[in-house]
Amino acid sequence: MKFIATTKLGLESVTAFQLKKMNMDQVESLDANVSFLGDYGDMARALLYLRTAERLLMEVGTFDAATFDALFEGTKALPWKRYLTPHSRIHVNGKSAKSTLFSVSDCQSIVKKAIVENLKAAYHTALIPEDGPEVIVEVGLLRDRVTLALDCCGAGLSRRGYRTYNVAAPLSETLGAALVLLSRYWPDTPFIDPMCGSGTMPIEAAMIGNDKAPSLNRRFAAESWPFVDGKVFTRAREQAQDEERHDKLPIFGYDIDERSIALCERHAQKAGVEVTFQVRPVQKLKTDFDRGLLLCNPPYGERMLSSHEAAALYRDMRRVFDTLPGFSIGIISGMEGFEKIYSKRADKRRKLSNGGLPCTFYQYFPVRREEER
Repeated sequence: MKFIATTKLGLESVTAFQLKKMNMDQVESLDANVSFLGDYGDMARALLYLRTAERLLMEVGTFDAATFDALFEGTKALPWKRYLTPHSRIHVNGKSAKSTLFSVSDCQSIVKKAIVENLKAAYHTALIPEDGPEVIVEVGLLRDRVTLALDCCGAGLSRRGYRTYNVAAPLSETLGAALVLLSRYWPDTPFIDPMCGSGTMPIEAAMIGNDKAPSLNRRFAAESWPFVDGKVFTRAREQAQDEERHDKLPIFGYDIDERSIALCERHAQKAGVEVTFQVRPVQKLKTDFDRGLLLCNPPYGERMLSSHEAAALYRDMRRVFDTLPGFSIGIISGMEGFEKIYSKRADKRRKLSNGGLPCTFYQYFPVRREEER
């Protein structure tokens, strides 16, 4: 079967790398998604372990459609009886890009009607009551190519289950994990987030460092599918628990807000990881480590702080971070002209988005010893 892991733009390579590390077959990257082939056991492992994907979909079929009639007939021709019963409560989500059929609501309605007609014929009934568990069908149109798939997740994969309380403008769990992975974090590397907010990046780093499956403690829509043996999820969870470590890693989260630190401690406890959190403004950041990784998501001057206040904060960050020459520094920001305000060109940049805002991940690498000499 073909599965599709949807991602934020710019994170396809990170998701593909993780799937290859999981030994998935025929991993291929496209814009905002990564596909692979596998069985239901692979699906269960992907749901538990994917750190940077937004959703996991199981493809039902693809075809070309430039008219509503073609969309209806193509949908109706697919083997829906294999996946749905007359009692399945069908909910259709959709999106369309660069396609003749641009009305998403009309496409959703037509797909739903076609699936119901297919099931009536397949089950030899005039009534599809839809009074059972919900099954989410995703319809995507790109350049008149239709892809129909079942949503394996239910709630998105960013919903790990540990972050039940939030601060203003929180970083999503999937983006937080992506920034940690893009920074090539290793478990024995001292890790610091000097503006940790709700604790997302330190907690994700702790899970990565201990090989903890990020979605181990939540449920998925695919677990209620009648055609999937629930034992595949039992086996996948048991394997994940066996592979998990419980090491105390040098991971630190600081924030100026006492309330944020209290939330971080609750989130870490719920996630089942150990992180050292302390109330400390970035201007007073100090560490005894000579080398390490520092990641932060400072205010952009939009949702939090004014642009002038954010600019002043960036200048303070530069002054403080310069006292850590052995650290790799990663800063995600949506402020225009960040490098000019920070007064230092990044060694590497990656275009991303955070909460719908376009932003850039700026990376500054430590000076090598031979360069210092």
